[in-house]
Amino acid sequence: MTGSIKRRGVLAGMGALFVGACSRIADTGAGSSLLSAAEDWHRKVHRLLASREALAPEFAKADISPFFRGNGSQTVDTEAYRASEANGFADWRLEVRGLVDTPLSLSMENIRRLPQRTQITRHDCVEGWSAIGEWTGPQLSTLLDAAGVREEAKFIVFHCADNLNGQDYYESVDMIDAYHAQTIIAHMLNGEPLPARNGAPLRMRIERQLGYKHAKYLTAIEAVANLEGIGEGKGGYWEDRAGYQWYAGI
Repeated sequence: MTGSIKRRGVLAGMGALFVGACSRIADTGAGSSLLSAAEDWHRKVHRLLASREALAPEFAKADISPFFRGNGSQTVDTEAYRASEANGFADWRLEVRGLVDTPLSLSMENIRRLPQRTQITRHDCVEGWSAIGEWTGPQLSTLLDAAGVREEAKFIVFHCADNLNGQDYYESVDMIDAYHAQTIIAHMLNGEPLPARNGAPLRMRIERQLGYKHAKYLTAIEAVANLEGIGEGKGGYWEDRAGYQWYAGI
């Protein structure tokens, strides 16, 4: 069951409660005001979820930027990463773990054999620059469904191979973004294997959020009930270190 379906179910249940209460409270002035406020809140929540689930703009091949710059880490400065890069990442593994029924350990060949989504989108960096690129990879939801995410999981954490200033890079999203149609695990950029500067061999594309949410050098995906005890508990490297917003919606 996807995060969006879970939330629509919750909202539907709330709606049923509102309807059942109408006949009992709408006859009084105070009751009428309360019902009006509840209906207004319910409507706003629906609009919020609809906005979060809407697709980010997609572009034509003619719009692709001639060069897609790297940002932050340009590579992973370890012997293990250099060795893996030298053999075409044949030994790279992506784990799916945490609050799941069936933990997974996937090779790059496994990733490439999954159903793929290709999308041409704009990357917006918090530093003020943008670029358009064509990304290819499986939807994150495909892996989460295969692993069987448990009901108590509320967030998905992305663990990465790069380490900045003594802290491993990580990021996280809630279930709405985790199950968003454009949230993919990209292994190709503009029809070619992902370059190291852009996060080879795997990076996240969270198309409704700013670039620092798109974790590079991906090694593990973890389903968790809360973000406590991961980094400094604020949901991501830059959120911990620089006070960036956890939800970086655009």
